Amino acid sequence: MLRGAALRVTRPRTAVLSAVQAHPHADTDTLIGAVRSRLPKVSHQAVYDSLHTLTAAGLVRRIQPSGSVARYELRVGDNHHHLVCRACGAIADVDCAVGEAPCLTASDDRGYAVHEVEVVYWGLCPDCSTAESS
Repeated sequence: MLRGAALRVTRPRTAVLSAVQAHPHADTDTLIGAVRSRLPKVSHQAVYDSLHTLTAAGLVRRIQPSGSVARYELRVGDNHHHLVCRACGAIADVDCAVGEAPCLTASDDRGYAVHEVEVVYWGLCPDCSTAESS
């Protein structure tokens, strides 16, 4: 993946990619912990730099639902959306919106060349929904 994006292959970058793969929608602290399990001496800055580089190269997607810290995932380039639990903060992928206007075509794009639409569905995950009704 790194070579395909014309990036140098480094141990921190490969460890960050593995961590994002193993922990989809994880925050930076979680990813730092996962990377340090493979590379105990890696610095916070090396993980932040790797995340920035991988995101800029399009290998990792950074999402930040309102009121949440940044999260990272490997699912890129397919314009999928997210379900976010208001109670526990769990995040799940959901494919493109369906209906008459898939992916919500703007009624007036004001001359913008729209490449992507972000939709966040807010609610309660099954576990929190069950707990609330109990």
